[in-house]
Amino acid sequence: MSSFLVFPGQGAQQPQMLHRLPDEPLIVEYLNQASDELGEDVMALDSVEALADSRAVQLCLLIAGVACAHLLIERSQVPDYVAGLSIGAYPAAVIAGSLSFGDALRLVALRGELMQSAYPSGFGMTAIIGLDQTTVETLIAHTHSAQTPVYLANINADNQMVIAGSDVAMAQVASLAKAQGAGAVKRLAVSVPSHCALLEQPALALAEAFSKVQMHAPKVRYLSGSTARLVATADKLRADLAFNMCRVIDWHSTVQTAYERGARLQIELPPGTVLTGLGKKVFEQGTAVAFQGARLDTLSALLSEEGTRNP
Repeated sequence: MSSFLVFPGQGAQQPQMLHRLPDEPLIVEYLNQASDELGEDVMALDSVEALADSRAVQLCLLIAGVACAHLLIERSQVPDYVAGLSIGAYPAAVIAGSLSFGDALRLVALRGELMQSAYPSGFGMTAIIGLDQTTVETLIAHTHSAQTPVYLANINADNQMVIAGSDVAMAQVASLAKAQGAGAVKRLAVSVPSHCALLEQPALALAEAFSKVQMHAPKVRYLSGSTARLVATADKLRADLAFNMCRVIDWHSTVQTAYERGARLQIELPPGTVLTGLGKKVFEQGTAVAFQGARLDTLSALLSEEGTRNP
C-alpha cells in the first residue's frame, strides 16, 4: 500500500490561513524564509483584502502546503506519491525534491502576477455539479465565441466540472446547466480564467522564467494534475508546472491513477477539505483525510502505518 499527499488549488484559500497554521518551530521557519525570499512580510498576504489578488492567494497556498507537508514528514515519513491541483502542483514539486522552496516562491509570485494582469476583471471560473463532462462540453460549444469565450477547465469528478471564461459566457452556460438539471452552479473565488487557452501567453512568459531555474528529477513520485501521469524528468516537470495554468486539470483521473497504483491513504494539505471529499469517492478501500481539522499525531500515525505496509 502507498501514501499520497495532495495540495489544493486556488479557490481553497481562507482568510488568516497562514495565521492558523500549527504553532510549530518548523512552520515559523518556513514563514520566515518565505518573507526573506520575497522581501516582504508574508503574514500580510492572508487578509481578506490581500486575498482578492491572485498573487497573494497562490503564495499562501504554496507556503501553507510546503510548511505543513514538511512538518508531517518530519513527524512521520516521506510519502510515496504527491500531486497538486493547479497551483497545488508547486508545493507538490517542492516536496518531491524537484524545485527549491525559494525558486518556487519567486515563480509562484510571477505566476500570480501574470495571471492577474492578463485578466484583471470580467473573467473567472464556475463549478457545475450534477452534469457529466459530455453535457457540459455541449453547453460550452453552444455558448463559446470570440465575444463570449468559455472553456472546460477542471474535471474534478464524474459529475463535477469547472468552466472558465468571461463573466457573460459563464452566466450563459450556468443558465443552460440549470435548465439541464444541474444540482448546483457556483462561481468560484478565482478572479482569472485558469486552465484554458486564454492563459497561453502568460504561460509562455512563465516558461521563460522556468528556463532559468534549476530543477531536478522527482525523488518522490509526482503525478501531473493535467495528464494524470507520472512525471519522471526535470524537463517534463518544468513544462508541467509552467503550462498547467492553460491546460485542463483532470483531477478525477489523477486521484484514480494514484489509487490504481496502490495508494490507500490520501492526505490533503491546508487549506480546506475539498480534495478530501473528492478523494473519498475514489478511495473506497482506503482513507482520505484533510490536514485541516485533524490531529497532527493522528496524521503522522496514519502515514507511518501506511509506510510499514509498503516497505
